[in-house]
Amino acid sequence: MFDKVTIIGIGMIGSSVALSLRDNKLAKEVVIYDHNHDYLIEAESLRLGNVYEKDLEKSVVNSDVVIICTPVKTFYEITKVICPVMKKGAILTDVGSVKDEVIKQVLPNLHDGICFVPAHPVAGSEKSGPSAGFKEVFHGRWNIITPFDKATKESILKIRKMWEAFGMKVEEMTPLHHDRNMAIVSHLPHMLAYNMVFTASKLEDEFESEIIKYSAGGFRDSTRMAGSSPEMWRDIFLTNSKALFEIMESYINNLRYMQKLIEDKEADKLYDLFSETKEIRNQVIACKQN
Repeated sequence: MFDKVTIIGIGMIGSSVALSLRDNKLAKEVVIYDHNHDYLIEAESLRLGNVYEKDLEKSVVNSDVVIICTPVKTFYEITKVICPVMKKGAILTDVGSVKDEVIKQVLPNLHDGICFVPAHPVAGSEKSGPSAGFKEVFHGRWNIITPFDKATKESILKIRKMWEAFGMKVEEMTPLHHDRNMAIVSHLPHMLAYNMVFTASKLEDEFESEIIKYSAGGFRDSTRMAGSSPEMWRDIFLTNSKALFEIMESYINNLRYMQKLIEDKEADKLYDLFSETKEIRNQVIACKQN
């Protein structure tokens, strides 16, 4: 499919991309770049690529596709370095969880010969690093492409086919539509997980130790996402703040409403609310997007 692909950032998603390229034989050569030298050594030990490059600029020379798999706040500086040396006709794409701000970061650095196809595989785990990757993470999951006028139909089709070869279902939407959807289904849940752990950490010392000691499935499962990369999620919250603020405000209002129902002993209304949300939750599980 491609002669040469460069992966910038070999964390959990980057390494999963590398494994998927390798095992599906989609690239003759895979170049891996990461600013973390230990990650490069680990990636080489796992045989995730063919070339392990310490120099960002050199890593993209003559590549057909460059996939940025780093925190979204890094995109401007990365593309400032790589775009001038990318060959004409090369495809630049990414895996970021925010799209509108990413496009604004990348646009000033593009030249006419580069096709930019923003993409977001809605998949992953709270683990990080090269050894955290596994190709099955993409199987049956959605990938959202947010194309705009800096991409040709051919380049969009190539990126779509790559993700489909990884086992993903692909859909296209506008960047703003994508960011609002992700604020609801991904960014807010991560914010809540971080806040639950933060709240527990601010309790009195003896109570905090008991929370950790006695935490069962509820607390442990609800806070799983708080084990995710702090750098990555800091950047996501900051770059999608407008959509996140809107959803957080709605959440806060609904929390206050539930607080009032409990305060007023509204048993029937609580039961109806819980029954309705239980049905929605069952529909989510039926979609099998684990």
